[in-house]
Amino acid sequence: MFARPIRVKSNTAIKGSDRRKLKADLSTAFPSLSADELSELVPNKEELNVVKIYAHKGDAVTLYVLHKNPLFFELEKRLYPTVYVLWRYPALLPTFMTWPPVLQKMVGGADLMLPGVVVPSSGLPDVKYGDYCSVTLVNNRAPVAVGTAAVSTGEMHSLGMKGRGVCVLHTYMDHLWAFGDKSGPPSLPNAECDGQEEYEEEYEVNEMEMEEEEVVGKCAEEEQCPGETVTDQACSGVDALNLAEQEEEKGEKGNEEEDGNQDDQKMPQETMDALLWQCFLHALKSKVKKSELPLLTSTFLRNHMFACCPSGKQIDIKKSSYKKLSKFLQAMQKQHNLVRMKELTKGVESIVEVDWKNRQLRSFQVPEETEGEVAPVQDEGEGESLYHPPEITTMYSVSSRLEPLFLDVQKRKGTILQPAEVKHLVTEYVKKNELVDENNKNYVTVDPILCDCLLERSEYQEIGSLKWDDLFSRTLGRMQECYQIVYPGQRPIQKKGHIEPIDIAVSSRGSNKKVTLIKNLEVYGLDPAVVATALQRRVQASSVLQPIPGSKDKVLVQIQGNQIHQAGNLLLDHYQIPRKYINGLEKAPKGGKKK
Repeated sequence: MFARPIRVKSNTAIKGSDRRKLKADLSTAFPSLSADELSELVPNKEELNVVKIYAHKGDAVTLYVLHKNPLFFELEKRLYPTVYVLWRYPALLPTFMTWPPVLQKMVGGADLMLPGVVVPSSGLPDVKYGDYCSVTLVNNRAPVAVGTAAVSTGEMHSLGMKGRGVCVLHTYMDHLWAFGDKSGPPSLPNAECDGQEEYEEEYEVNEMEMEEEEVVGKCAEEEQCPGETVTDQACSGVDALNLAEQEEEKGEKGNEEEDGNQDDQKMPQETMDALLWQCFLHALKSKVKKSELPLLTSTFLRNHMFACCPSGKQIDIKKSSYKKLSKFLQAMQKQHNLVRMKELTKGVESIVEVDWKNRQLRSFQVPEETEGEVAPVQDEGEGESLYHPPEITTMYSVSSRLEPLFLDVQKRKGTILQPAEVKHLVTEYVKKNELVDENNKNYVTVDPILCDCLLERSEYQEIGSLKWDDLFSRTLGRMQECYQIVYPGQRPIQKKGHIEPIDIAVSSRGSNKKVTLIKNLEVYGLDPAVVATALQRRVQASSVLQPIPGSKDKVLVQIQGNQIHQAGNLLLDHYQIPRKYINGLEKAPKGGKKK
């Protein structure tokens, strides 16, 4: 599930209570871990981070990170170890052995199929459906994949070792592994694989006899992106897992890794510096007009440089060698004489002059790939893809009190109906039992069932008939309200109760400082990080994401100042969220009266 890039939602230090809970959960999930081993994995005094991410299919995953390496990931309230943990404790999970060429398929998102499993002399491990499993290669006991058993061991034998064996969730060389220090698996010789040459010969014969699909089950994500970088790395890195080659090249690889780590530290700064330089020249050559000068440096960055950033990349000055926009622009002024800056207002710098005849600027060629990408970025970057609001429909659930009314149409307690269905069924009931008043067809005679279902005890002797509207309103009023939400391209989701509206509020921080808080964006399929960025660009104020106390998967957007008016416009106009699903718009500051 980590074959494609992941997106980080939040990164916070773990609390003391959560640390203790994590230890207890690990002890329950992996009883073979001793108390000392648990203390090594979850130390009491060292910093342990909780990182919430989204996988490429939208799955919410929680990572527990120690020393920059993800140790465990939590998916659907179940903890799984990463390969970094399994390399320290290779016997932690039952293991299935396979051939080295299969690894590259699993990295691409495939599950391990039973024809690709190597059965050792001791037999297969005893597992049940859904049990934790790890996957190793015939030449190394260090696990390279983590998942769950697709079937029990008994079923594997009864199926003749055909079909799906292990549902793979995480592998060596995938993007979860790349989130850590990217170290390779240790060399752990497998005692049962001394006859490795025989295994390899046997695999070559089997490979000729079986089609590739029988060895590994490909998933859709591999077919869609066969050129993924991590997959390519896996293809080139599988051979390095051979034990003999690792022993011979151990010393050389150590030196290469040290050099590689130094390059990794230098590359982000150099890459970001180059991106800033490209976007700076691009903005001056194709965006900035002489009539706009003097131009605020912040406006230049937000409206022009951001708009020239190539697709798939993001400007982050803090990751450059300049660290600040002012230092970058000063370098452009002193070293290249491209612009001249001046502090027109105290503490606020502006670009007052541009040297349009500068040789570097004139020789710069606008990248073709960004020409067609400027338009969507100018739309304030409010979402990489077009957002469509979900369809929300109010529904009603049959209550125990109204069950007799719907008994003839077999609608039991808990059945969820749309308002139109409720009206239709009530109308059919009235017609079937001939309850329409003969003298006035606007009224319906109350029979014993309607009396018990819709009237209060004090009304039993007083009310003998009801208007149609009153009949429908009383029926809906005694049913439990539900709602159905349909996200674009997904199946309808039905839930009981009222849908939580997007809540916008203003809170005070410190002395006379106000911040705007926005929550429940996730309910409507909105990414809080994207909304925060779009709002930040609109109001030119800083924003942060904070976890909501008591809620595991939700965060709130906090932005400086009273921004209710701008937040409301963003949600109503850009994201097309109906006004009835937004709370707090009435708290927007009112403009002063014109004199």
